[in-house]
Amino acid sequence: MRREPRVRRVYDRREAADGKRVLVDRLWPRGLSKEAAALDEWAKDVAPGPELRRWYGHRVDRYPEFARRYRAELDTARAREALDRLAGLVQEGPVTLLTATKDLAHAHTAVLADVLLHRDGDLPG
Repeated sequence: MRREPRVRRVYDRREAADGKRVLVDRLWPRGLSKEAAALDEWAKDVAPGPELRRWYGHRVDRYPEFARRYRAELDTARAREALDRLAGLVQEGPVTLLTATKDLAHAHTAVLADVLLHRDGDLPG
């Protein structure tokens, strides 16, 4: 049985259902201390690259193309090792993917959660 990772904002308080809390942003969230973040891991290598992040700019009209490009980034050597690590954590128990982004429905975390849920071997999704 595949487990589905949760997606939440890093600014939200830790909940018992969170399991392992993994920040999947490349940049540290503004105004948040490491203690308040209550992270188990910080997986920078699965975050969108700087160029893609700037191009997207959280413009909802660009989300479908952003998701396509992000999936392609996740199919690189840089991201595969981190994806393997996250997939292992997901199989061990509950995992919550954390981001500073406000619009979770149009964030990279939604794409990443889907990739992890439907991951088959070393394919990105």
